[in-house]
Amino acid sequence: MNYQYITLAITHGVATLTLNRPEVHNAFDDVMIAELIDALQQVEQDEQARLLVLRSNGRNFSAGADLAWMRSMADKNYDENIADANELARLMANLDALSKPTIAVVQGAAFGGAVGLAACSDIVLAEERSSFCLSEVKIGLIPAVISPYVMRAIGTRQSRRYMLTAERFSAAQAQQMGLVHSIVEDFDTALAELTETFLANSPAAVSACKKLIADIDQQPIAAESQRLTIERIAEIRVSAEGQEGLTAFLEKRSPNWKKDPQ
Repeated sequence: MNYQYITLAITHGVATLTLNRPEVHNAFDDVMIAELIDALQQVEQDEQARLLVLRSNGRNFSAGADLAWMRSMADKNYDENIADANELARLMANLDALSKPTIAVVQGAAFGGAVGLAACSDIVLAEERSSFCLSEVKIGLIPAVISPYVMRAIGTRQSRRYMLTAERFSAAQAQQMGLVHSIVEDFDTALAELTETFLANSPAAVSACKKLIADIDQQPIAAESQRLTIERIAEIRVSAEGQEGLTAFLEKRSPNWKKDPQ
């Protein structure tokens, strides 16, 4: 696919996926959503890609849904709107379930669906001036498709305020609520440190750990969750990277995955 609204580059183990519509504050429409879905599939399938960085060009991360696109959908019937919303849901689900760790770099404003992109990422970096807004009710809509991911990130109590009021909240508030992990002065420095950290870890173990977190989330601590965790640790111990990691530790050497990815 030839991309119109995004760019994708994979170098030294890092896939950088960039929203590239700065003239409209990186608002997304059906074209951008399709491009993002395609790019995520490429990252998932590329063995050289061990980490995804999601960022954007311009002053703001994303204004959320493109108003011209939303206006066009208002002229569509119910079934057409179901099909359209299904693609946004697919984008969020694919980002959330990506087997590689993901870092969202949020500069400036993140509105509406852009908050969903952040909530689906494993780590969110923001700057002091960053702000967030679940703005849908202001224009007669609701943050439906992104709601499971946002509510998981900030909790039901905060969702009941910020989804219902459509108030803008700061990076500091977002960090306090659990949406943002770090407020940084320099994105490139923070990314370099996180990249070094991730690339030092076993790719297979990171992927397995991410899946474990998703599978265990919200489950009661009971026989079923205990069985799942027992099976997962046994599987990773006998895997090739599990064996290599333990052997390298005992032999006091670096494991083979710490070599620089090509």
